[in-house]
Amino acid sequence: MSPIASRRSALPLSERPAPENARALAAVEPDRTMTVSVLVRRKKPLVLADLEGKKLTHREFERRYGASEKDFATIAKFAAGHGLAVDHHASSLARRTVVLRGTARQMQQAFGVTLHDYEDSETQQRYHSFTGAITVPAAHARIIESVLGLDARPIAKPHFRVRKRSAAATGAVSFNPPQVASLYSFPTGVDGSGETIGILELGGGYETSDIQQYFSGLGIQPPTVVAVSVDGAVNAPGNPNGADGEVALDIQVAGSIAPGAKLAVYFAPNTEQGFVDAITTAVHDTANKPSVLSISWGGPESSWPQAAAQSLNNACESAAALGVTITVASGDNGSTDGVQDGQNHVDFPASSPYVLACGGTYLAAVNNGVPQESVWDDLASGGGATGGGVSALFPLPAWQTGANVPGGSMRGVPDVAGDASPESGYNVLVDGQPQVVGGTSAVAPLWAALIALVNQQKGEAAGFVNAALYQNPSAFHDITQGSNGAYAAAPGWDPCTGLGSPMGTAIAKILA
Repeated sequence: MSPIASRRSALPLSERPAPENARALAAVEPDRTMTVSVLVRRKKPLVLADLEGKKLTHREFERRYGASEKDFATIAKFAAGHGLAVDHHASSLARRTVVLRGTARQMQQAFGVTLHDYEDSETQQRYHSFTGAITVPAAHARIIESVLGLDARPIAKPHFRVRKRSAAATGAVSFNPPQVASLYSFPTGVDGSGETIGILELGGGYETSDIQQYFSGLGIQPPTVVAVSVDGAVNAPGNPNGADGEVALDIQVAGSIAPGAKLAVYFAPNTEQGFVDAITTAVHDTANKPSVLSISWGGPESSWPQAAAQSLNNACESAAALGVTITVASGDNGSTDGVQDGQNHVDFPASSPYVLACGGTYLAAVNNGVPQESVWDDLASGGGATGGGVSALFPLPAWQTGANVPGGSMRGVPDVAGDASPESGYNVLVDGQPQVVGGTSAVAPLWAALIALVNQQKGEAAGFVNAALYQNPSAFHDITQGSNGAYAAAPGWDPCTGLGSPMGTAIAKILA
């Protein structure tokens, strides 16, 4: 080993295997321009319990738990030594992110990797990646949490399901989102005014004409919707068979239940860098100031590079400290989460202990004002089912100790539930075409809208709500029928629908 190589250290958790289900192409051309996000350590560790429920202001957070200027200067000096430029506009002490730009040759030399292009066997999408570990000078390894952008493989999928046309003949029903909110007794007399609901999207886009037409059809004043660009991604509608359905579902569910709220839609590339940067951008957005963030994208824990998962989880922890609630879809592929290895898996970031993981039900009928629900499970007919199970990454949180999570040592998923089956789906408008859509993707914005209503009623952000909800199981419709594959519904919390679907006014009282 050369003296230079001996002075470098591998970044913890940065090891990458070759991409699966992909064809290796040529090495990345040396002069290709690239951008990476270098996440550095906090000034001091963040322990939520130390805050004793206090929500930090953005200024307090940056002062106590952001990155230090000294560490930023160290990374900038390292970058300059390799010819990399610091994008000061995109970098942020609060987000602990230094954005570097340069050529592939410079990136490879700086981070000790060899970059190759790959082609996804299923989608034919091309992306760059590397194998092995990222290395940096030993003194810098103590500063850097992760380097994101050297691996650009698609990291997540949207969790929505369009109802098959044949389903209408089987007695399937559909709802406008406000009808579902009414069935769940969401608070009345509030509309989310003064709140901002953040919505994270890793593709697709919305048409302003769709928003006007959809809300006009419901007799609701359209909400204010703003698109926020992250890492160069923009609102890009035009593919009704792609992620446009996800974007439409999120906006129309959240916006019709809390029409007074502003909707800030954060568009980012579908990469580990894009996903993490989107969350940190939203959480630290002092212009739009979202009090709740809805995420309907994810992927099996086993598919996530460990360093990226750690950084994304840390971003969700920051959200909790700042009083931003994050609602996340738990996935649409049952207890395996779509992994073909014969084992059970849960979806990430739904499995983060700092988010409210949202599972799905089939809303069959209403009896004396009470929703009649079972676990969403269409697996037998070749459809989807709510994700849920036990995390392989995160230990059992203290607030979940009494929930009887299988195994008793790791985080259980989901926390809560709501209508998700396409057979009892939501009426939405996608690129001018009416559709009935389900999936746990609908449940994340449903709960985000509920939180926005609660926040308006409360006069402040509810923040991290999990502990309070687990202490009050009577505020839920307990789902005791059905399964999602390996797990069956049961009284109390279960790995299919969590605590159950919401009794909205009861939830509001708890969080107030």
